[in-house]
Amino acid sequence: MAKKLFKGSAYLFLEIALVSFFVLTTGMVTSRAQTQEPNLVTAVETVAKKAIPSVVHVEVTERQEIANPLIPFENQPFFRYFFGTPNMPRKFKREIFGLGSGVIIDASGHILTNYHVVGGAAQIKVVLADGREFSGKSVKVVGTDPKTDLAVIQIIGGGSLPFLPLGDSDKVKVGQWVVAIGQPRGLSETVTQGIISAKHRTGLSEPSSYQDFLQTDAAINPGNSGGPLMDLKGEVIGINSAILSESGGFEGLGFAIPSNIAAHVSQELIKHGKVIRGWLGVSLQKITPELAKSFNLKSYKGSLVADVMKDSPADRAGIKRGDVITAFQGTQVDNPSLLRNDISLVAPGTKITLTIERNGAKKDISVTIGNLASQEAAIENTLKNEFGVTVSPLTAKDANQYGLNSQVGVVVVDVLHDSSFWRAGFQKGDIILRVDNNDVDGPATLLQVLRSAQGRTVNILALDHTSGQKTYVQVHLR
Repeated sequence: MAKKLFKGSAYLFLEIALVSFFVLTTGMVTSRAQTQEPNLVTAVETVAKKAIPSVVHVEVTERQEIANPLIPFENQPFFRYFFGTPNMPRKFKREIFGLGSGVIIDASGHILTNYHVVGGAAQIKVVLADGREFSGKSVKVVGTDPKTDLAVIQIIGGGSLPFLPLGDSDKVKVGQWVVAIGQPRGLSETVTQGIISAKHRTGLSEPSSYQDFLQTDAAINPGNSGGPLMDLKGEVIGINSAILSESGGFEGLGFAIPSNIAAHVSQELIKHGKVIRGWLGVSLQKITPELAKSFNLKSYKGSLVADVMKDSPADRAGIKRGDVITAFQGTQVDNPSLLRNDISLVAPGTKITLTIERNGAKKDISVTIGNLASQEAAIENTLKNEFGVTVSPLTAKDANQYGLNSQVGVVVVDVLHDSSFWRAGFQKGDIILRVDNNDVDGPATLLQVLRSAQGRTVNILALDHTSGQKTYVQVHLR
């Protein structure tokens, strides 16, 4: 009897063990299925299937006026001997056709793309993955932002359109898999894959722009610009924008604008038609080993305050030249470019906390952020009142028109009669590239350099807008 009971108990124990094991393993499998990363064998296929309907092909036509390259030679005796005195036009008109990509970001047909794709376009045609085409009054430019190379256009009358969500680019990790989709060389719906090679890349475009690129080795070529860079969850984490290449094609160095910047800029453009940026009012420097030693700093992290603009938010908050800003809202500041980006994303009138290091001691300072547009207007008025010249930043369109390799420079918008620049021969449309040995990367830099040279003669490297030729011009500053 005891033997039979033992045998029955053994079977019962085994049954309970098997049931427990089944429940436990089923729970583990379910839990793992809920938390595990996407299957790399099918992940790219899944992302592509989800995303392609929301990625668009953008075709643009731009009309340009270019200087007649023969104008500088019209008074040369050799030229007149062979060609006489022809009545040559000062400028020619031409049409340039370009291709790019874009991504639909809401059901209303708003499309996020690059400024360099649609900025200055006379005509825009958008082609959807299903073959539908929109052009003319069916495509509206909502707003552009050259400083981040972003733009928003909108399809009018397209009905409810498929769109992609913007993810959180701050959570992106170096080494994670990504997918790029676009129209390289006009080859629509091209899908490529790679990884995030690096984060927070700067110094790739004009110094006055806002840069914080994601670097990827996913294949990106001309025509990919404006298309999405996506994670394996199918969220847009970047807008493909640039490549570094000796050949002009893919070499494994692609760059995308982080989605968090793109989200902020697109919301501002949709809401206001422009981007309203925060302003601190300081000039910042990267901390080099030499500067760290000079200021007795223990770390190269942070941003050194090189100058504080009078009556700026920083000045009113008590920030001084020589301070080192080490944290923004409690988050460590790694370099000036990223701090400048962070400040620009803050709405004017908002109070923020900066941690600074001064004479070896750290302290928190509360600052009410100002409006960057107010600063730009103040700089414009000061240049006009003190030096008789009004300028605007050099855009990618301007640089492309005159064959300049970078966007360093400012365009002359107006010259007051009998001012120093007027007497030197400057006209509306001319481009100021350099003052003495200083590159001019924006109106603020021009003002700073001119003020430091008041009362003496400076050599200005300028581009004549009528001939397209570069020349040095001497300007005596009163």
